[in-house]
Amino acid sequence: MNIKPLEHLIALAETGSFSRAAEQLHLTQSALSRSIQSLETELGGRLVDRVGKRNELTPLGHAVLERAHRIVHEAAELQRVAELQRQGEEGMLRVGMGSGPGERLMTPLLRHVAGLYPRVRVRISGGAVEVQLRQLRARELDALVVDARRVVPAPDLEVELLTELSAGFFCRAGHPLAALERVSFDKLLAYPIATTPLSDEVARLLVQRYGPRADPRQLVALSCEDVRSLIEALEGTDAIFLGILAAAREGVGQGRLVELPLSPRPAMGARYAYVRLAGRTEAPVMQVLRRFVDERLRD
Repeated sequence: MNIKPLEHLIALAETGSFSRAAEQLHLTQSALSRSIQSLETELGGRLVDRVGKRNELTPLGHAVLERAHRIVHEAAELQRVAELQRQGEEGMLRVGMGSGPGERLMTPLLRHVAGLYPRVRVRISGGAVEVQLRQLRARELDALVVDARRVVPAPDLEVELLTELSAGFFCRAGHPLAALERVSFDKLLAYPIATTPLSDEVARLLVQRYGPRADPRQLVALSCEDVRSLIEALEGTDAIFLGILAAAREGVGQGRLVELPLSPRPAMGARYAYVRLAGRTEAPVMQVLRRFVDERLRD
């Protein structure tokens, strides 16, 4: 059904006159009359009784008018929603974040969207990258921001490298190793090592740098996806955190954490990537996420 005749019927009902309605709609009276007649033909009944100089809605006309108001309103809302969608100011952000990106981006992204894009809804999922990849493939998520090293290359994935961040070993300010000018890897082995799950590539780089004892299967004592929990575990314990500098930056800046001067320095880091399904049209609202992630990681 063409929505224009419904708009014409509303104007006719509001003005009570073909001439005034035609003037309001910038139509000729004959064009307006043909529009109403086409609607009557389509619905199979008269909508307007022309009684002398007066135009009165028939019972069918009143029933159609009531629904016409709702239909025209919904059509206008659809156009508005479509325009907001095109502008990226309305829609749903369904994004998965790995432990490192989540620590750096999750809360700032929520604040950013709430402050600047109040009509955008955000759903952020955490957890293991392998789980998030399954959610992406099931269309439960639209994109991931994760460590690229933990994504197995596949033809159905587009992996766009965002940035590479350096990593290190961190401990609380009062740790026995904190005052040393140089720390050997052997000295680390006396304390529990805490980190997020590491990719095979990072494990290989650790072993290559520090020898077989750096194999995460033997080295790591505390492991979970939540970086904040791992860092909080350092306070009041002698555990040592292995992770990216960005994750520990706040604690280091406040003097609560110290980066250990390990010799030789770690050769690995995190490569954050934007991951989405190949060949899938991306909603305009996802540009809000892309711009934010690019600016935030550039900082």
